[in-house]
Amino acid sequence: MSLTELFIIAVGLSMDAFAVSVCKGLAVKKAGIKEMVIAGAWFGGFQALMPLIGYFLGAAFEKYITKIDHWIAFILLGIIGANMIKEALSKDEEKSTSSMGLREMLTLAVATSIDALAVGITFALLPDVNIGAAVGFIGVVTFALSAAGIKIGNVFGVKYKSKAEFAGGLILILMGLKILLEHLGVF
Repeated sequence: MSLTELFIIAVGLSMDAFAVSVCKGLAVKKAGIKEMVIAGAWFGGFQALMPLIGYFLGAAFEKYITKIDHWIAFILLGIIGANMIKEALSKDEEKSTSSMGLREMLTLAVATSIDALAVGITFALLPDVNIGAAVGFIGVVTFALSAAGIKIGNVFGVKYKSKAEFAGGLILILMGLKILLEHLGVF
């Protein structure tokens, strides 16, 4: 997997965390370095941890699913991406509190990183993924975008939340399609 592909996946995965960070930025009175680092650490940490867990789960079952791994990657990324697009187009308002406490941030970090677990399973099925580099890269990208999301939300509001979720969903769907087409010999 190329660095460009990994970057695209990292950005796609981080869009949920970015969107939640924008909402958090709206809720806090002052978005300083402390709030930005807290959000970045929680979201970036869990976005790095979950694909690692998924990778080990996928590697454990790899021999049973090798013949259909490209379809699994396509379906998982497609479902995750479609879900993100559905959320982006939804008219339901998500409520966010200004709390940056353990319970609130843990819940949000887990909720926004479930899709990264599925991507980790996909990584285990691909032949050329350096999982250490992948999870580190995903964590750093998510940290940066989440920290920026706090400030952006505090300054600009929810204007970009749904657009970020939509873009992230589309990116994941396209990456799943690319994996499938490459395996089928189209690329």
